[in-house]
Parts: sequence; structure tokens; C-alpha cells
Amino acid sequence: MAIGTSHLVLSTKAGAQYGWIMVIPIILSNILKYPFFEFGVRYTSVTNKTLIEGYLNRGKGYLWFYAGITLLTTFTILAALYTVTAGLFINLFKVSNSSIVTVALWLFTLISAILIFGKYKFLELSLKFVVSILFIALVVTTVLVLFQGPVQHIPNFEPTPIFNEVGLLFLIGLMGWMPTTVEASSWISLWSIEKWKNQEKPSLKESLQEFNIGYSITAILAVFFMIIGWFTLYGTNIQLSNNAVSFADQVVLLFTEHIGSWAYIFIAISAFATMFSTCMTAHDAVTRVSLDILDLLIPTKQLSGSKIAFGVGVLLLALINFIVIAAFGANMGDLVALATFVSFIVAPIIGYMNLKNVTSNDLDPKYRPSKNLKLLTYIGILFLSCFSLYYFYTVIF
Repeated sequence: MAIGTSHLVLSTKAGAQYGWIMVIPIILSNILKYPFFEFGVRYTSVTNKTLIEGYLNRGKGYLWFYAGITLLTTFTILAALYTVTAGLFINLFKVSNSSIVTVALWLFTLISAILIFGKYKFLELSLKFVVSILFIALVVTTVLVLFQGPVQHIPNFEPTPIFNEVGLLFLIGLMGWMPTTVEASSWISLWSIEKWKNQEKPSLKESLQEFNIGYSITAILAVFFMIIGWFTLYGTNIQLSNNAVSFADQVVLLFTEHIGSWAYIFIAISAFATMFSTCMTAHDAVTRVSLDILDLLIPTKQLSGSKIAFGVGVLLLALINFIVIAAFGANMGDLVALATFVSFIVAPIIGYMNLKNVTSNDLDPKYRPSKNLKLLTYIGILFLSCFSLYYFYTVIF
């Protein structure tokens, strides 16, 4: 679910523009956000309730806040993901006569149909297949890139400064969506509930083991993308475009230059499939979260268990985000910047809310997080909060 814009777009740009130093915020973000997502697995595995239900148990203020965040991200996250994916499609199939808006419309239509008729099981199977292909492609490319060594710097090359307003804004974008948005922790708990409808529920230990494997792979792939951007573009003053079509072309060429032109279709399809599956997961998740929130705020409706309500929700989200894409055009930079900025600012708050859930009386003390995990949570909340305040300081003064 997390391997999408944060990896393909932001990690590649991080290495290309700032070099090896970007491995620090990538790894740091994955470590500091780990408890926030782990708590989603832990809470749901023990209580059989979603994190969103836990927010309501803490007080309606918690639920209303999360509802507000969901509303904001509804207009940004899906639009950003679909814009990138549309750009990759145009590049892959050389349909230069089609616009981002047109391709996005077809993607919204296709993915909406898949989600409504294919349901969760298809979503999960397709995601595992796609990530397996991408992992192989990335390992091969990264090894070849490392073997060839970094590209030669142009004469009098000046490293791009990080700690100015532009650099800080990029860091916020990178860390806001690395490995993904913190509010997506509730997505995991919703998918867990859905998954257990079709199979025997695993123990807490088994659930956490599966989560840890997936989380580790996600972090490793982010570093791979960063290395590829660093070794192939850093020091050349070549800027990765904010235009979705141009960016897609640049990323695919990065791979094929180091593997060979024969790998073009393989790499392009892998990249497109990755973004396509990310669109599916985010679209599915935001729909489920929205219905779950409405159920808790209006208990008489019971929308989350309704197939009709789910279908209407999927189509409504498609329509809303299609309008957003039509308004922004092909400039995915603005969409990604807005979405990641919101995600970064609310990350410490959502992290605190998740901590309150797993340390509450909803869980037996033996299932609550260890002291070390709670300490890591407080460090993550403090770090992300200070970074946000520092950014505001630089903008204002």
C-alpha cells in the first residue's frame, strides 16, 4: 500500500537533488513512524475493533478531528496518485495525444469497477504480485547502478541547499509520505477486519510478524529508489519534472539506461503497476474509512456493511478527485506538495491518538506496547512536532 508516490516520486527526487544525505530522513522517518502503524495492527488484533472505533472510545473530539483530516486528504491524496499514474500510462503506451485528465478519467472508471466487483481479496492478491515484480526490478537496477558508480559531476557543481525554505518544504513532503501518511494506520486496521472475514484470525504475534516484514521491505525499497536517483542524476543539475508525463519518462529512462533498452517494457509496466495498485488501495481505504466514520457519527445508518454504500462511496470519491485533477491539470507537484504537507502536520497528532488507543483499558496490560516502543513513539511525536514548528518559523520570519 505504501509503495507509490513516496517511493517512485519523492525518494527518487531526494537522491537526484540532494544526494546520499537523503538516506538519513528516509530511514529516520521509517523508524520514527513505525509505532504509529504498529499500533494499528496491535489494537485491531487484540480488540477486533478498528482504530477509528478506538478514537470514538477516547472521545468524540478524537473522531471529529480524524474525520476532518479524512475530508482534507480526500481532495488531495487520490488526485495526486491518479495524476502520477496517468502520466506513467501516457509514457508507457505512447499515447501523447491523450491528456492527463482524459487518462485519469479512464483510470477512475476502471479502478472503481475493480473495487466494486473485485472486492478486497482481489486487491490483496494483486498487490502482492505487483510488489514482487517491482522488488526484483529494483534489486537488479540498484545492483547495476552501484556497480557502475555515481554519474560524473558537472564542473563547478554546487550541492543543493537543504535547510532553506525550498529544501524544508521538500523534506516535509518526503517525510510526510514516508513510508506513507500516518492517518493510513487506520486503513490497516480496517483491512485486517475485512481480511479476517475470509480466513482464520491470526494471533497478535503472527499479525505483527507479517506487518514487520512488509514494513521492512517498504523501507528498503525507498532506499533503493533514493540510490538510483543519487547515482544517476545527482551532480548533473538535471531536474526531475513536476509534469506527470515528463517525470514518468525520466524515471523509466533512469532504469533502462543501467539495465538496457530491452528492459524498457518490463520496468515501465512495473512502475505503472505499482502506481496503479497504490491508487486501488488508497481509493478502497478512503472509501472504507469514510463509511466507518459516518457509521460512528450516525449509528442508525450502518453504511460500512452495505455493498451499495461502498459502491456509491467509490464512485463519489472518483468524481470528486477527477474534478480536482481537471482543475490542477498535469502539475502533480502542487497536488503532491499539498497532500504531503497536510500529512506531515497531522502526523504527530495521529500518532498520539494511536498511542492513547493502545495504552487504554481497551487492551489488557499484557498486550500493550513495551516501554521501549512507547519511548520511540514519544521521540517520533516530539521530532515531527519540532520539525513542523521549525518550518513555520522559517516561513514567517
